[in-house]
Amino acid sequence: MAAQRVLIIGGNGIISSSVSRLAVERGWEVTLLNRGRSSTRPPVEGAEVIIGDADDAATIASAVGSRSFDVVANFRAFVPEQVAADVELFSGRTGQYLFISSASAYQKPIAQLPIVESTPLANPFWQYSRDKIACEEVLVAAYRERGFPATIVRPSHTYDATLIPLEGGWTTLQRMLDGKPVVVHGDGTSWWTLTHARDFARAFVGLFGNPHALGGPVHITGDESLTWDEITRLLGRALGVEPRIVHVASEAIAREVPAMGPGLVGDKAHSVLFDNTRIKQFVPGWVATTPFAEGAREIAEWYLADPARQSVDSELDAAFDRLVARA
Repeated sequence: MAAQRVLIIGGNGIISSSVSRLAVERGWEVTLLNRGRSSTRPPVEGAEVIIGDADDAATIASAVGSRSFDVVANFRAFVPEQVAADVELFSGRTGQYLFISSASAYQKPIAQLPIVESTPLANPFWQYSRDKIACEEVLVAAYRERGFPATIVRPSHTYDATLIPLEGGWTTLQRMLDGKPVVVHGDGTSWWTLTHARDFARAFVGLFGNPHALGGPVHITGDESLTWDEITRLLGRALGVEPRIVHVASEAIAREVPAMGPGLVGDKAHSVLFDNTRIKQFVPGWVATTPFAEGAREIAEWYLADPARQSVDSELDAAFDRLVARA
């Protein structure tokens, strides 16, 4: 029997690289479609690579040619026009199309916990989330009107060793190492969910070819909930220090560092807790097994292994100093 074929649009990102590696390990015939430019993560051995730009539908169509796939997963679709182009291209040419949406699309402020897949979608604070909602609407309509075999997947905050989940990235970790105060939004007690990419990958690949997952959404998140103070302290301890935390209102951070505003006020400032019943029904036996204490150690080891990764943003560092001074 021939191996089942999956096309992954992306394949070099935090989530998609873990998915691609696992799919190869599980015997899928994996084709990656991307620009071939990533240098952060090593190429996925055993996967074919074809060149195209997810922002240019014509290059995707040209790269795919006349081929069909059992599964298509697009990790690089952010606006409804991209999804609509995929519906046209892959209709009749795939048994399943997986769209990577975002748990940030769930209503903000959150009216009720835990969050389930039927929780309303509405985020007035973040355009990224509203665009993901619009993408989902294209797929729901295509499924209802044309039978397009869509599965909508909503990750929450998914990371690997290269991604520091705190605002400021390495700049914040360097402040810890230097003994400088570290800014944490709000009062540090709001709940957050972090999911390691390898845990996400096991659930995601488990959805491949699953007829029960067609036509609707499913979120994939871990079950561990941590406060932002706990997340900060776990990263500090992985570095061998105890961070000096200073709490600053999310809105004040957004005013001082506008680029942080949408993702902070529109997502991280809100406590989240997810009910993972649905993904566990689709992928029996799946559970996230990487606690963030372990993930934090991996992050610290990865950054400390190469000084070139330890880049401090001097302007952001100064902004943090100003926020601390006013706190």
